[in-house]
Amino acid sequence: MQSLWMLLAGLAFAAMGVCVKVAATDFSTAELVLYRALAQMAGAIAVLRHSHLSVRTPRLGLHANRGIAGFASLFMYFYSLGPLPVATAMTLNYTSPLFIVLLMLAIARERPRRALLATIVFGFVGVLLLLQPSLTRDLVWPFGIGLAGGVLAAVAYWNVRELVQAHEPEARVVFYFALFSALGALVWMVPEHWSAITRSNVLPLVGLGAFGTVGQLAMTRAYGKGSTLVTATLSYSAIVFSSLLGVLLLDERLAPLAWVGMAVIVGAGIMATRLLPRRARAEPTAITGD
Repeated sequence: MQSLWMLLAGLAFAAMGVCVKVAATDFSTAELVLYRALAQMAGAIAVLRHSHLSVRTPRLGLHANRGIAGFASLFMYFYSLGPLPVATAMTLNYTSPLFIVLLMLAIARERPRRALLATIVFGFVGVLLLLQPSLTRDLVWPFGIGLAGGVLAAVAYWNVRELVQAHEPEARVVFYFALFSALGALVWMVPEHWSAITRSNVLPLVGLGAFGTVGQLAMTRAYGKGSTLVTATLSYSAIVFSSLLGVLLLDERLAPLAWVGMAVIVGAGIMATRLLPRRARAEPTAITGD
């Protein structure tokens, strides 16, 4: 069942990326983050009520850590989706396992093997390959923002694992992530102009909220209940799905070298988690993937 949850999350996040890409022509990044957050809050509350659970939590501090890091990562990811191809932005966000490996090693306090360090370096070579074919001066900033989002995603997913292992229900984890995201987006929009919602642009917003909610619930369950290594491997299905949807629905085309870079990042992320020392693998607060 873990495999199915992670594959469902990958497909949902890829579809959400397409919706963000389409909606970005009419709405700002903060608005898109807000609308996704509101949909996630509604979905999480519905699941909590169905399970006869409350939104009240004794772990507000942990939720705040996850929420702030998650909001910043999500904002950066949505921002990068505007100018970058869906597959490129998704791949940058999925560099998070490489950063999580470094975090896990720090927690376990073990000196990494040379093979593991070489794998991590190899992953960042993939980032350079992804950057080279089509990166122009006006795309340097979105590319950098997308990569920074991967760093913060590592922190957010580490906190997800910690929350679930502290016996917080998955839906409550999703609710507080959405709550902090909504608050952050509202603060960002205070000096900004709100875009009008019309019949022509409402459908991508609905898809954004629906796919984002399904993806978060499925991802949280996969990471909280399953093997870290298996989940990390299956999380990369989102890149495959986003690549296919970008080509089929948005007519996006990437240079051959960019595809090579994406494959290198995926391979390095999978190998890095599998080369972790045993103490790092056993660390209860460790987590990988998006």
